[in-house]
Amino acid sequence: MPNIVRHDGTITSDDWTVVPQPAEGESLELPKGPALIPAELWLAGREHFEGNPEIGVWLDSHEEPEILKDHLDKLPIIAINFPKFADGRGYSSARLLRERFGYRGELRAIGDVLLDQLQFMKRCGFDSYALRPDKDINKAPRCLQFFTNAYQAATDNDEPLFRRRGEFPVAVAEETA
Repeated sequence: MPNIVRHDGTITSDDWTVVPQPAEGESLELPKGPALIPAELWLAGREHFEGNPEIGVWLDSHEEPEILKDHLDKLPIIAINFPKFADGRGYSSARLLRERFGYRGELRAIGDVLLDQLQFMKRCGFDSYALRPDKDINKAPRCLQFFTNAYQAATDNDEPLFRRRGEFPVAVAEETA
């Protein structure tokens, strides 16, 4: 079973199976145990899936998170697929789900997820990450802590640094004559 990284840096086993979009004419095959199914299929059959704590959804990068806004309280987990590391639309989707639509469940990054993206994903509201299989998951906790302070407001802190600067000690260089 693969592992995932949580936003606090802990590494745990991933119990969720990502179910791919079935080919045209094929039906959805659910595995045993928790499953992440394509969002459009969940919406199409929501009367069968609503309230099931072992069924979550995944959004592809081109899908708008608004399609889920009326059903967020019924989804234990939403995963956002990053088809390639250069596709940043998933960051916007995460912020919309957290800030505009108020989603409070687990938000997971899947797909082409790299170590150097984790800190930025965390700031956008993700709280778990399924790294690309060729990446060393043991380096992930350190990658989530690269920066101690960020200048901008985000989902992890809604105040910019200039408003928080009184919270941090300021190092003053001593003059040497």
